[in-house]
Parts: sequence; C-alpha cells; structure tokens
Amino acid sequence: MVVLAFVAIGRASHHHGETVKGLVATAWPFVLGLGAGWLVVAVRGRTGERVADGALVLVTMVVVGMTLRVLVGQGTAAAFVVVTLAFNGVFMLGGRALWPRVARQA
Repeated sequence: MVVLAFVAIGRASHHHGETVKGLVATAWPFVLGLGAGWLVVAVRGRTGERVADGALVLVTMVVVGMTLRVLVGQGTAAAFVVVTLAFNGVFMLGGRALWPRVARQA
C-alpha cells in the first residue's frame, strides 16, 4: 500500500493524472522491487518485523525499481531516488521502529 500511495501522490503532484494505466506504468518497477525485497528477507529466514528487515526490503525495492525504470527508459534523477527512499522509508520503517515501544506501554 505504501508503494501505491507513493506512486499516486507522485503522479498527482506532477500532474501526470491518476488513471489505472498510468499508476500501473509507474508502480510496476517498484512493486517488483518490493517483491524481490520480501523474497530476500524470506530466504534469510526472517519475518520482516525488524527494522533491519524493513531496511533490506526498502533498499532492494529502490535498487530494483530504479534499475528497471532505467532499463525501460522511464529514467531516474537523484532527487527522485532521495524522495523514494525518504517517503517509503518513513512509512515502511516507521511502524517497525515504533511498534515495540507502543507494545511495551500497552
């Protein structure tokens, strides 16, 4: 969901429209990267709950996603890579970082 929100917000902020075709065209490299990241975590025998697991998924998603974008001519820019890491990082890692603290206080 985070990746799809990232794509929808990005497309809307750049006035690219929010058609299903446009969302899919922008999202697929990152969705494949996300799947690759989860596969790496699973192969390592992890559950994905730890911040380190989330960081591995995040970095894999961005590397695979940006590589696929370059390969199909969608391109990347340094600022786009930074925004991708920041937005997805906050939402993918934030819950993992905060959950143990919330659970202890409950």
